[in-house]
Amino acid sequence: MELPIKYVETIKSILKDDYAAYEVALKEEVLAGIRINTSKISPEAFKELFPYHLEPIPWIENGFYCDNKDGISKHPYYFAGLYYMQEPSAMTPASRLPITPGDAVLDVCAAPGGKTTELAARLCGEGVLVSNDISNSRAKALLKNLEIQGMKNIYVMSQNPKELEEAFCSYFDKILVDAPCSGEGMFHKEPSMITYWEEHGPMYYAPIQKEILASSVAMLKPDGMLLYSTCTFSPIEDEENIKWILDTYPDMELISMKDYSGFSHGTAVTPDTERYCRRIWPHKMKGEGHFLTLLHKKAATIGNPISHTKNSRKTITFNNLPEEVRSFLSDITWIWSENYFYELNQQWYMLPQKQIPEVKKTRFLRTGLYLGEAKKKRFEPSQALAMALGQGDYPNYISFSSQDIRTTRYLKGETLDLNPDETGRDGYVLVCVDGYPLGWGKRTGCRIKNKYYPGWRMQ
Repeated sequence: MELPIKYVETIKSILKDDYAAYEVALKEEVLAGIRINTSKISPEAFKELFPYHLEPIPWIENGFYCDNKDGISKHPYYFAGLYYMQEPSAMTPASRLPITPGDAVLDVCAAPGGKTTELAARLCGEGVLVSNDISNSRAKALLKNLEIQGMKNIYVMSQNPKELEEAFCSYFDKILVDAPCSGEGMFHKEPSMITYWEEHGPMYYAPIQKEILASSVAMLKPDGMLLYSTCTFSPIEDEENIKWILDTYPDMELISMKDYSGFSHGTAVTPDTERYCRRIWPHKMKGEGHFLTLLHKKAATIGNPISHTKNSRKTITFNNLPEEVRSFLSDITWIWSENYFYELNQQWYMLPQKQIPEVKKTRFLRTGLYLGEAKKKRFEPSQALAMALGQGDYPNYISFSSQDIRTTRYLKGETLDLNPDETGRDGYVLVCVDGYPLGWGKRTGCRIKNKYYPGWRMQ
């Protein structure tokens, strides 16, 4: 790997005598990682189930290094949403933003979903997560990953952050800005990024990052917290952006976050950036590299809290749902009376209990949990609903082991044959692997017609 001369000069000025060790690290094997979806299963229970060797990532409570990348990406537990494949150091930002169930959380640059799915899991089904990405195509991948992981209390948007400021001014308790960057921490994993860096280096990205940060500060509630991160090592995109925030917004301050002995301090653009900013270097930790720091917006001392207009979408309660929708949902052991629902083109959605303000002229890819579609007095449940269910939430289910060939056949969209002793009623059946939902089927006697979403099928 031939690194750009200008990049080498910058890194040498930061690392000094450590530069040789950094070069050695770039020649080592790229490490794969998985992060356990704690909204579905504990790390301890997952280790008991999973057939491959896992090594704990010491600074990520639910993260593991792993081998056999092909097996991991095609294992049924991946399709059940029990884990997310993610580079180990990239797991860090979401783990260091202090989420409390019930928070209103924004992930500004959320695609493809590695960090945002962890934020959603840590909300424990309470509060609301707005996951945004300016790229509509990337936001579609983001939505898929959130639905595979079974997340309910979500809004998925594709918008320039500047366009969100008016509706969300001082609204969010926590914001994650994992900003688009020059990607210097990706050189080892994706050498093609070197060419991209030569075309779009730090000076290209720094103004973009400042714009995103300015909008994010405006949307952060007083006493709220914002975590800024990049996968690059350039001080121009990292510590100098933090200095710019502190100089521009007097109500913002750096605060400590959960530390780890392998983290390196930031560069000394100011004493505070050295004290509070953290870097992950590949020669000091088993990860590709990252920069992160946590900021706090000081509580307002004067003025009244900003009031937000509630979402003007017409909603109804559970008891007012159409009979076919209410009848199907009644079999699911959730407390439906606490939620609100709305319909769009005969498709039904359940909104998070904590609704967002009214947002005009905005591209929503998803508002809440997509439940399914009402068709001629019958209801067809969605793939998203199946993935949001937990063990025992739906009584008519069939569970195959991960080694059962029928599990793979189901994920490929095939019709399944059942044994006479595999009892259950005809109609919609929840197909599971070792008790964890994969999707729907339509049972008639000892056959299940496959209803697994075609766009998600195993190849």
